[in-house]
Amino acid sequence: MSDTQAQPIRVLMVDDHPLLREGIAAVLLRQPDMAVVGEAATGEDAVEVFERVRPDVVLMDLVLPGIDGVDATRLIRRQDPKACVLMLTTYRSDMQAWRALKEGAVGFLLKSSLRTDLVDAIRIVAAGGRWVPGDVAAEVSALALGEALTERELRVLQGIAQGFSNREIGELLSLSEETIKSRLKVIMCKLKARDRTHAVSIAMSRGIIRPQL
Repeated sequence: MSDTQAQPIRVLMVDDHPLLREGIAAVLLRQPDMAVVGEAATGEDAVEVFERVRPDVVLMDLVLPGIDGVDATRLIRRQDPKACVLMLTTYRSDMQAWRALKEGAVGFLLKSSLRTDLVDAIRIVAAGGRWVPGDVAAEVSALALGEALTERELRVLQGIAQGFSNREIGELLSLSEETIKSRLKVIMCKLKARDRTHAVSIAMSRGIIRPQL
């Protein structure tokens, strides 16, 4: 083995669940070509630890306290445009995955497949490859082709999730009630939703909006 090959892949783990971080660390510690060089529980901490340890691979949870994994990825890549960030996601269909790709993430790892895919995924992205499970890739491709909601449509959807009427949402966005109705029809078409309640349910399950909204 050459000196270059002997250098371990240095990994930074970012997740707000200590047990998950411990589980990942236990797996990586058994790999002779990997080393855990840092941990973070928030997006802000992830940015700070990255700057300090400069890992080869960042395992970044999408949903974090404070700034989320997408924004943390953006800030990290502002520090280092070549930073290698592999996102951890719970959902097979998640709009946040599309956002993360736009910010430069090299792939996604489903938490349900950590036992089988974690080590291979890290090795592949550390070597310059990408890791996107097929079922996630299909959703990301659809969003990348223009199916993503616009910023205005997201705000309408968030208003619905908060229980506002079309008139109230229109007042908040300085739009007419008819315009809100029109935008809602577009939202339901894009999400293939039956009604406004179904649209909110789909959006939450895909990570388009979060329950606290």
